[in-house]
Amino acid sequence: MHVIIIGCGRVGAYLAQVLDAESHRVVVIDRDPLAFKRLVRGYGGATQVGIGFDRDVLRAAGAEHADALAAVTNGDNSNFIAASVARDTFRIPHVVARIYDPQRETIYRELGIQTISSTSWAVHTIKRMLVGDGHAAAHQFGGGEVEIVEVEISARLVGRCPRDLSVPGEILPVSIVRRGRAFLPTPGVPFEPGDVLHVAVRASAVGVLETMIR
Repeated sequence: MHVIIIGCGRVGAYLAQVLDAESHRVVVIDRDPLAFKRLVRGYGGATQVGIGFDRDVLRAAGAEHADALAAVTNGDNSNFIAASVARDTFRIPHVVARIYDPQRETIYRELGIQTISSTSWAVHTIKRMLVGDGHAAAHQFGGGEVEIVEVEISARLVGRCPRDLSVPGEILPVSIVRRGRAFLPTPGVPFEPGDVLHVAVRASAVGVLETMIR
């Protein structure tokens, strides 16, 4: 894939390195040429100095043929504008904008821009680990209405099975990691010591899940 990354901060630089290591064609855009020093030696992708939502800069980075774009600067508005230009002008199929202000997350999504809010994710995860049962939301979908929650199987749950933790339309166990290997469980497979269970759960049903696993 041809991937454009706007912003060469810690997230942008690391994302570029990961994608480059997987043999994707990567171009990183940043208005500060010194930002590219964050890229590790051996990075094989390209860099482009300029403003990430400038059409000429994006065109020079190959936006007309790009498969994906991630706008991960430290400015919410800049990321939103860049993502909008990528989607509407260049028709890039996969576009993601990182945002810091959680209040903008729903607005941007309603405008059709897929967003990642590190602030929301961190707050919800830390809060759940502090006052919940210590499990964390591994992934959130949409506006956070559905989560994938990671649960370590306690001694009390050993011998029970996924059907015991299922609530139709609310809670669905989707995978078990056992001795380092993941598999999709059948409803009746018993939990073993050391298992890690991943559960798809509606945000409104997280409290129900917490009660079930206590």
